[in-house]
Amino acid sequence: MDEQTAVASLAALAQGMRLRVFRALVGAGPQGMTPGALAATLDVPASTLSFHLKELMHAGLVSQQRDGRNLIYRPSLVQMNALLDYLTAHCCQGVACDTTAAPDCSAC
Repeated sequence: MDEQTAVASLAALAQGMRLRVFRALVGAGPQGMTPGALAATLDVPASTLSFHLKELMHAGLVSQQRDGRNLIYRPSLVQMNALLDYLTAHCCQGVACDTTAAPDCSAC
């Protein structure tokens, strides 16, 4: 991941509702969620949700797929893990840390 992509991802997540949307999608995993389910879970109007989903998609953190009449939104776990890797690439100046590693969600 390059710096520009990391900044775009972090900027998208630097807003409370977008962070909640992304976390809800991560919780749903690869099967994703419909906008209706997301709106109900987060108690947010559909128009507001649509705006935030568009911003997360623009940052590459969320994908959209049509399933019949429904749209399914999924978290980009690859992008999420790439962002985490970018943020921790120089952790402890290359020396092994004593911290517990974050789970790797790419296998979900």
